[in-house]
Amino acid sequence: MDAKCVVDLLYWRDIKKTGVVFGASLFLLLSLTVFSIVSVSAYIALALLSVTISYRIYKGVFQAIQKSNEGHPFSTYLDSDVALSEELVQKYSNVALGHLNCTMKELRRLFLVEDLVDSLKFAVLMWVLTYVGALFNGLTLLILALISLFSIPVIYERHQTQIDHYLGLVKKNIKDAFAKIQAKIPGLKQKAE
Repeated sequence: MDAKCVVDLLYWRDIKKTGVVFGASLFLLLSLTVFSIVSVSAYIALALLSVTISYRIYKGVFQAIQKSNEGHPFSTYLDSDVALSEELVQKYSNVALGHLNCTMKELRRLFLVEDLVDSLKFAVLMWVLTYVGALFNGLTLLILALISLFSIPVIYERHQTQIDHYLGLVKKNIKDAFAKIQAKIPGLKQKAE
């Protein structure tokens, strides 16, 4: 799946396809709020098996009635190669390793206070996250993220000029507030932009 397919999915270019992906993802996350992951996985596997077994029996009966010899209804899928290539696994492992190493270096830098301002910003973020964690659990945040992922791009696309205008005002106010704070706290140098 390339980037264009993902963008088309998030911008609802094909409403049926996006609806299925969004609905199935939301249903999965909502199911996980009620049932354990083991139960949800078992129910999904049972539903899939019941559909495929029913279809296989239907095609077998249909072939027996028509006396045709079409073969197994899933033969094209059974004959296809589903193995992951070593190059593909190596490629994504290297990408994941690069991200992991970068994250570890950044966390080391933040926790060992290489830059006081950045470490303070990180501390404030962690403090805010304690309140977010008290209000929401992880699945609720995933559900909100999924809904946002499928709605914010479309809303932004429709109202881009108004949103850009107000975001510009917010950025200016935040920049002014940080400048005032940095001016009042001794020892904090403003970084060159």
